[in-house]
Amino acid sequence: MTRQLALVDCNNFYVSCERVFRPDLQRTPLVVLSNNDGCVVSRSNEAKALGIKMGQPWFECRALAEAHGVLALSSNYALYADLSNRVMSILRDHAPRQEVYSIDECFVDLTGCADSKQRSQQLRKRVGQWTGIPVCVGIGPTKTLAKLANMVAKKHPRSKGVFDYNALTDAQKEKLLQQIEVGEVWGVGRKLRVRLADRGIHTVCDLRAAHTPTLRAEFGVVLEKTQRELQEIPCIDLQEVTPNNQQIISSRSFGHMIEQVAGLKAALSTFAANACAKLRTQQSCAALIQVFLHTNRFRPDLPQYMPALAMALPEPTNDTLLVSRCVSVLADQLFRPGYQYKKAGIVLSQITPVGQVQHDWLAPTQAHRPRLMQALDTLNARYGRNTVRVSAQDVGATWQMRQERKSPNYTTDWGAIPSV
Repeated sequence: MTRQLALVDCNNFYVSCERVFRPDLQRTPLVVLSNNDGCVVSRSNEAKALGIKMGQPWFECRALAEAHGVLALSSNYALYADLSNRVMSILRDHAPRQEVYSIDECFVDLTGCADSKQRSQQLRKRVGQWTGIPVCVGIGPTKTLAKLANMVAKKHPRSKGVFDYNALTDAQKEKLLQQIEVGEVWGVGRKLRVRLADRGIHTVCDLRAAHTPTLRAEFGVVLEKTQRELQEIPCIDLQEVTPNNQQIISSRSFGHMIEQVAGLKAALSTFAANACAKLRTQQSCAALIQVFLHTNRFRPDLPQYMPALAMALPEPTNDTLLVSRCVSVLADQLFRPGYQYKKAGIVLSQITPVGQVQHDWLAPTQAHRPRLMQALDTLNARYGRNTVRVSAQDVGATWQMRQERKSPNYTTDWGAIPSV
C-alpha cells in the first residue's frame, strides 16, 4: 500500500491570523514585521505582488508600502501560537498520526483512507470554518514529496488547495519534477543549490536521477536521504512525540540600546526565567549556563563588543532563582561601560532528564525548590506570563521589544476580546 503523507501548511500564517479578527483587511496589502519591527516575516499575496521580499528590512520598503497602502503590523506571538494550537487540534482529530513540524505546518498520515484527496478537501474546509485560517495540503509517499506537493497546491489555483502527487502517472511525475528548481527541495539551501548546479543538477528530476554513491561522497548522507525520498523510498518518519530540546536559548534584541548593567540584568533575569520554565515543561535540568551580550553590529559608527561567558554548575538544575543568580554574576563579569548593548541572551545546555541527575556527594548540595517552581509555573499558566516573577525581572523596562503596530491579543487576553 502506498503511503499517503499529507503536509498541511497554513497560507501566509501570521497575516492570516491578523485577518481573522480584521475582515476589513482581506484585500489590503499586509505585512507582519519581526522583533522590534525590523524585517518582513510574513506577506499577504497582495504584498508579494508589489515585490516586497521575505526578510526584507522594513525601512527599505517603507516608501513602496506608503505608495501602495501597505499596512504593516508588529508580530503578535500570543495570537499566532493560540491559533496554531487550534489548527493542530483539528488536524489531530481527523488523522491517526500527526507531526507538528512548525507553528504553521503539520504532517498527517492518511494512509488507508478511502479517498485521501477528498478527505484533505474536507479537512481544509473544516480548518477554514472553525479557525478562519486558509490552508493548503500536499500529499505524497514521503515527507519530502509531500512538501513539494504542498508547494504545487499553493502555486497552482487549479489544484484548489490540494495536490496529490500519488495520483500522477510516472510520466506526469517526471514532467512535474523537471519543472521544479532543485532549490525548492526541502533541506536544499542557497549554498547547496549552487554546489549542485556546478555538478549539472538543476531540477528536482536531476537530483532524483543523480548517481547515489557520488552524491553521498560529495554531499553526505543527509542529501542521499533526500534523494531516496524523491525516489519514493521513505527515509524520514513522522515524529509523533516531540523530542526534548538539547539546548535552550532565550534571547532578544532590545527596543532601545542599553548602557547600564542594571538594565542588562533585568533583561537577562527574564530570559533565565523563560528558559527555566521551558526546562521544567520538558522535565529536564541544565548543567551549563552561557550568557552573551551584543552591541549593534549594524552601527559601525559605534564601538563594538560581543562577549560571551559560560558557567558550569555542580549539579544540573531548573531552579529559576539559582539560574538567575548565576546569570547575574556572569553579567557583572561581561559588562564593560562605554558600550551600547543591543542584544543579550542566555544558553542552557548539557541538558538531562530530571530523573537522571547525577549528584556529587563531595560538593555542597544546591538548593532545590520543586514545589516553589511548580507553584510559580501554575500561577503563570493560569494568570499569564510574569504574573509571578523573580524580583530582578523588570517586565516594563525599556529593553522590551518595540511593538508599535501590534494588534490586540484577541484570544488570550480577557480585556482584548473583540465585541460584536
